[in-house]
Amino acid sequence: MSKAEATRSDILRRALELIYKQGYQATSIDDILVTTQVTKGAFYYHFRNKEEMGIALIDEAMQDEIWPLIEKSLSASPNFRDNIYEMIKGLLFEQPFLTVEHGCPAVNLIQEMAPLNDAFRMALIKSLNKWKRAIEAEIIRGQQAGQLDTTHDAKQIALNVITLYHGVRNMGKLLGKPYYISFLKEFRRYLDILN
Repeated sequence: MSKAEATRSDILRRALELIYKQGYQATSIDDILVTTQVTKGAFYYHFRNKEEMGIALIDEAMQDEIWPLIEKSLSASPNFRDNIYEMIKGLLFEQPFLTVEHGCPAVNLIQEMAPLNDAFRMALIKSLNKWKRAIEAEIIRGQQAGQLDTTHDAKQIALNVITLYHGVRNMGKLLGKPYYISFLKEFRRYLDILN
């Protein structure tokens, strides 16, 4: 990685940390500059404006932070139910970047920016669709292995899983980690009753 690539990556990583905790609109470019200790010129060398950096944050930094756990979980065992359960459990308890009090960075941006900015909305949809396709593929693999009836709609189940995850992340902000534990019990039951 070149020095310029490392600087860009550092800006995105530190901006993600700030925006995750403070929100996109409450985080200024100056806040990011103080945290990264880069000059304004260096920031604008990599990004035309804050919006472009925000889109890169979704497309790159959030993916880099979270995607490895998703990929690892979805290929961990032959049982698709176990893999989907472990993916959600891992995102709730094992991903060190994600905290209970701050929820999910993607959900936070969906709530804060999707209604206001089409570029953010499209980047968030792209990210969501990537995750949805990965879960769909795991469900289809389970169907092909005879673990789930093929009458089930893999796309709808994948969207349900993502919606449940987004909901538990938001409720966790209010109710804390104990809520994650009770959610996971019900989530496992949901997966197990799919026949």
